[in-house]
Amino acid sequence: MPFYENVFVARQDLTPAKVTELTNKFAAAIEAKGGKVTKREDWGLRNLAYKIQKNRKGYYTLMNIDAPAEAVVEMERLMRLDENLLRYLTVKVKALEEGPSAMLESKSKKVKADDKYEIDIAEGE
Repeated sequence: MPFYENVFVARQDLTPAKVTELTNKFAAAIEAKGGKVTKREDWGLRNLAYKIQKNRKGYYTLMNIDAPAEAVVEMERLMRLDENLLRYLTVKVKALEEGPSAMLESKSKKVKADDKYEIDIAEGE
């Protein structure tokens, strides 16, 4: 089966529990058509680059999907009908990522950036 990555942005006034409920609803649609969601990542409430439907922020969620195309079409149909979503994007990929995505890695790299490099300071010449 082909692999897909899906990211959706939900409205800022939803609770995190409601966003999890939306994720479970879309995952259930995938599983009903014979696919499976291999990874779910909640990126949390983030600022949008521009206003979308009068919202300045949104809850971002990533799902890695291993499913037939019909399952993805059904999930996207449900996403179009849901008024709580601002945007969604599904991309077909050759292989699914293992471990955390680049968005989650960037948070940990900011903390660990100083551990990566050693600086030698030579005294006055």
